Amino acid sequence: MTKNKNIQNKTVKILSTQGSQLGEMELQGSVFGVEPNTHIMYLALKRQLNNARAGLASAKTRAEVSGGGKKPWKQKGTGRARAGSLRSPLFRGGGVIFGPKPRSYETALPQKARKLALKSALSAKLDIITVVKDFSEIAEAKTKSMVKVLKDLNAKGKILIIADLCADENKNLVLSARNIPSVKLLLPSNLNVKDLVEAETIIATESAINSITERLAK
Repeated sequence: MTKNKNIQNKTVKILSTQGSQLGEMELQGSVFGVEPNTHIMYLALKRQLNNARAGLASAKTRAEVSGGGKKPWKQKGTGRARAGSLRSPLFRGGGVIFGPKPRSYETALPQKARKLALKSALSAKLDIITVVKDFSEIAEAKTKSMVKVLKDLNAKGKILIIADLCADENKNLVLSARNIPSVKLLLPSNLNVKDLVEAETIIATESAINSITERLAK
């Protein structure tokens, strides 16, 4: 795994939702400046996709298909192949050989590897991360308010917004962004490799950055 020793911190601007600079903050190099480990990111993404699978597909075997109790024709003398049941996999409407059954696709990955995957994804996407103070400037829960914010922040493509959605300063964020297809909202505690990799623009609040740093720097 990548060693995080002697990695320098990086200073970034803290913007308002109107795009003006309000201050600066330091991003820890041990979280946002590691050398991306693509293999660990692949394993974490594979684990996430596998764990999201329901695994509920099910097909009936010949023992579970209804009917077929009577021998369809006598054993000899008909010129046909012998058969004991019309529910044999050889017949239409019969059981399925080696068909799918409910199962778990859950994949394990050590906690250290999961943390490294998140650090790698954050470091790989550092250039597209915009830090904002909060979303308190969105006074009304209207889509046009959010569209203006995204325009002011020059956000394009698939946009990932990381913020505490329950905080008072972000109270209008969910209702303002929910009708914009290209925007996805995410709690800092739900940060994952898939959303980071897919994002073309990442907007994170100052408190979200602090929360992520506290979680991953341990």
